[in-house]
Amino acid sequence: MPVPPVIARLISPEGSSAERVVPPTGAPVWLTVSSAAAMAFLAVFALALALTADRLGARWAASLAQEATIRISAPADQIEEQTRRVLDILATSPGVRSARALDRSETQNLLEPWFGPDLPLDTLPIPQLVALTKDQAGYDAQGLRLRLSAEVPGAVLDDHTAWREPLVAAAGRLRAMGYLGISLIAAVTAAIVSLAAQAALAANSRVIRVLRLIGAEDRFIARAFVRRFTLRTALGACAGTAAGMLAVVLLPAAGEDGGFLTGLGLAGFDWLWPLVIPVLAAMVAFMATRHAALKVLREVT
Repeated sequence: MPVPPVIARLISPEGSSAERVVPPTGAPVWLTVSSAAAMAFLAVFALALALTADRLGARWAASLAQEATIRISAPADQIEEQTRRVLDILATSPGVRSARALDRSETQNLLEPWFGPDLPLDTLPIPQLVALTKDQAGYDAQGLRLRLSAEVPGAVLDDHTAWREPLVAAAGRLRAMGYLGISLIAAVTAAIVSLAAQAALAANSRVIRVLRLIGAEDRFIARAFVRRFTLRTALGACAGTAAGMLAVVLLPAAGEDGGFLTGLGLAGFDWLWPLVIPVLAAMVAFMATRHAALKVLREVT
């Protein structure tokens, strides 16, 4: 009885490699490579989101924690005197590194994003603002509030806590969402690779039965699929990672007036993290394919 060509290649000395069990072309191949590339592309953006949120959260926490503002509300003829008294108090307060009163142009710049450039400051009862910066030791906020209320009743200290905590919390949630997105991408990749491996195993069930007849163990057959699908996933992930990094480079850079979306990207050593994506994709493919192969082989009789 003649031996089928596919079996002859498997048992021949030239075709003894386990990878010959896996079909070199077909739908499972394109499904594995294309899905790995697409998932890696999305993983780059999820990673960029997480790292950007982490960077912004640290920047907001550091800058706002070192600064505070004193708002002085008083009649126009008393503003100058109360401002001078506030500056004198701050000059003798421990923990305050510097303090200065904002001029009209700085106040105009602060209000312009909300009220436009034509805001008539001279005709509106806008409070005088005093910006202060604390040193490393910091100041006693509650003690400073009590002293201001006693000596300058119209002065109110704002240490930016109401602003800082929500901003830092929002950055932390964005960072968590980015890492959650990477986890979901890894799970979807594992599912797709597992389905592709199961389809390839089911399509080659007759070959698997013949291999068992000639003494091949299930571990030998599973290893063939694990190697081939891990390699395909790694190659697809490399292509997707490269495309994702190129897309991140093309994102608009953050300017002076830029917001969060224009600052989304990678900086410095952050560019090394996307290089880990193909390695992680290969690890996910290895575990998913091994699990799927051993499961299907137990069912093939």
